Amino acid sequence: MTPQSPARIDLTQTTGPRPIDPKIYGHFLESAFFGNIEGGVFDEGSELSVSGDGPLEGCRQDVIDACRDLGLPVVRWPGGNFTSAYWWQDGTGPRDERPRRLELAWGSEETNRFGTPEFLAWCEATGATPYLAHGCRSVEDAVRWVEYTNYAGDTEMTRRRAADGLERPRAVPIWGIGNEVYGPWQMGHRSPERYAEDALEHARFMRAVDASIRFVCVGLDDDRWTDVVVRELGEITDWFSVHAYGASFHLVDPSREEFDAVVSQAVHFEKVLQGFSEKVAAAADRHGISSPLEIAFDEWNMRHFEPRSWEDPQPGADGGIAERDTSGPSDEPGVSAENGWRVSRYSPRTLADALFYSGVFHAIHRTAGNLVPVTMANTVNLVNANGLLAVREGGLVRSATFHVWDLYLNHFGTVPLPARVAGPAVTQPVRREQGWGGEAHCVSVLTTVGVLDVSASTSKDGSRRYVAVINRSADEDVEAVLAVDSELVDGPVTVHTLGADAEDLFAVNTLSSPDVLGIRESTQELTGGVFVALAHSVSVVSWEVVGG
Repeated sequence: MTPQSPARIDLTQTTGPRPIDPKIYGHFLESAFFGNIEGGVFDEGSELSVSGDGPLEGCRQDVIDACRDLGLPVVRWPGGNFTSAYWWQDGTGPRDERPRRLELAWGSEETNRFGTPEFLAWCEATGATPYLAHGCRSVEDAVRWVEYTNYAGDTEMTRRRAADGLERPRAVPIWGIGNEVYGPWQMGHRSPERYAEDALEHARFMRAVDASIRFVCVGLDDDRWTDVVVRELGEITDWFSVHAYGASFHLVDPSREEFDAVVSQAVHFEKVLQGFSEKVAAAADRHGISSPLEIAFDEWNMRHFEPRSWEDPQPGADGGIAERDTSGPSDEPGVSAENGWRVSRYSPRTLADALFYSGVFHAIHRTAGNLVPVTMANTVNLVNANGLLAVREGGLVRSATFHVWDLYLNHFGTVPLPARVAGPAVTQPVRREQGWGGEAHCVSVLTTVGVLDVSASTSKDGSRRYVAVINRSADEDVEAVLAVDSELVDGPVTVHTLGADAEDLFAVNTLSSPDVLGIRESTQELTGGVFVALAHSVSVVSWEVVGG
């Protein structure tokens, strides 16, 4: 992307109809999934793990500390695909007596040494709100899980909870009823009509235990599925879920063109979210649903693809992929090679990923005014497996995307402001991944992409304004004029910037070089409203409001 002209960013002081929900900066952990839990959050025997008795024993203290530093609004567990065949009671009781089972999502053996008591204790230690996902195959199983976690009485389940080190109820507020049950890869795959019937029964009896709990029901960006589940479940659920993934081929093609392809996919994600919001709103109107509905974007990420002809990736001691043989053949990105493509689960998050993630957050911010907004999102994953934290025996790496979350959670406002951007744009193919199960089947659609992407906000008390500016250009700075209600922003501003000082478009952090990508803070004096958005960066510009 090469800008050809300066830009203008105009804000208005009229705040949006609702604040930015902090749950959009949520996370996801999946058991039995490439070091999310064992070897990540939970690492028994490590000198870096919590010692002593109790459910936190064996949890990595450095992970807890990093998560507390960041701030975790909500974390979804135990999956994901793992959820469909999971029986939660396997993960309770004395650890050494818990059953080791073949799990069917990823073909591994699940030890169950990290279960519900460990997860709830870990959420309490990190400050996260727990979001438990149930497979929606047994009402009895679901009811007893809510009883175990939320009920305050004296029953077999509450006694079991106390014996597991949780004396008081943890009042888990968010429960998923099923995961991707529209797909044949799920145990419990079924039609929308059958799913709706099952979900209604689950919801009725789970709320008989705790009437305050909120539900996430399975959504799909499909007209028929959406019509049925909104009609049948719209009055009992709070969120409908939707999932989306991007595709990066930089492991075989670390070019400027591939950088453009990665960062521009946020434009496609915005179309997915806006389109799904419209589908749910239209179905609710059609069927007279009076309950307010929201969207949980509770699985999303950028997948890094590589040829299956390469040697299987393994975690490297420095935080990325261990050295291996990559001499096998590969075809053009997006075209199936002889042996196909797979997701590289240990590929670290890059600068290009960081700008993509920022663009997705801006897209979510812009749904705040919709009848059906996105109010929760959970990226896959928090730890290892393409996550914010790469955890290794010698420590952890705060990846590029960790700093994206830090930027928006801790250096951006919570009340959205309308922002209009007039500036350079390019027309280019925007990639849309069309595959499941780790195979890459991509199409590209010619789309106009703004070089700058902007989201604006204020603090809750209105005393400070924030403008987040993504410059998607690989090599060109863009001069932008900032104005509020046509009045230029002059004077001192604080700028938090990520990515501008990186020399590689696919730069990563490692244990040995942990700060290649990080937030750089500066104070600047704006004259005539002029701010320079540096190439391949995202910046949050903020200033005090006079009289605010």
